[in-house]
Amino acid sequence: MKKDFDNWHNNKTQIHEDKVRPFFHEREVWFISLGLNIGFEQDGKGIEFKRPVIVFKKFNNECFLGIPLTKNPKKGKYYFNFELEGRGPNTAILSQLRLLDAKRLQYKIGYVSEAQIEDIKQKLKSLIS
Repeated sequence: MKKDFDNWHNNKTQIHEDKVRPFFHEREVWFISLGLNIGFEQDGKGIEFKRPVIVFKKFNNECFLGIPLTKNPKKGKYYFNFELEGRGPNTAILSQLRLLDAKRLQYKIGYVSEAQIEDIKQKLKSLIS
């Protein structure tokens, strides 16, 4: 599949130059401008290249560790399936954990429970050890 990197580059430039970072917290789920990425890296969708992401670990007001989500159910050690209130079943793609700038945040769509975050932490620990 051919990817339109030029269109994403224009969006990325605008986000970098013009976007104000919104206030956010850990455990929130946001649609973010994840972009168009290389190979098997998770892409955003649509004209703004958006994808839902869990704010897993906030480092400061500028950046955080995020985990992309998918609506497609997945099984295995690289995935965590859960119910997101009001949005149905979701799967966190643990292998796609990455540092993200808060300028990418577009709008908040929900929260992951404390129990779910603890389960995700345990799965991530077993994944990287």
